[in-house]
Amino acid sequence: MQNINYLLLFIMVMAVATFITRVLPFILLYKISDHPMLIYLGRYLPPVMMVLLLIYCFKDLRFSTFDDGPAELLALLLVVALHLWRGNALLSIMAGTGLYMFISQSLAV
Repeated sequence: MQNINYLLLFIMVMAVATFITRVLPFILLYKISDHPMLIYLGRYLPPVMMVLLLIYCFKDLRFSTFDDGPAELLALLLVVALHLWRGNALLSIMAGTGLYMFISQSLAV
């Protein structure tokens, strides 16, 4: 029982810390939100971060073997196709993740 209370307290503290770190920039930067540098960063930083995450995800793939690469590439193609078709990031990410998990679990058997 004590472990459950400890876990609940841990989750609550982490939730509050996460919320504060997400809200704090909006509160602190509210007065300078129309600064050209912040507008520039807000426009270009999200796509740059997505490209960096994509490069990081694909950096260890070996395309010489069948086990490594096709699942990731098929999931990436599905994400790109769905995003170009529907423009819904949540749908694209969930479908790509689902396809990747299905293929990787099917090949693992």
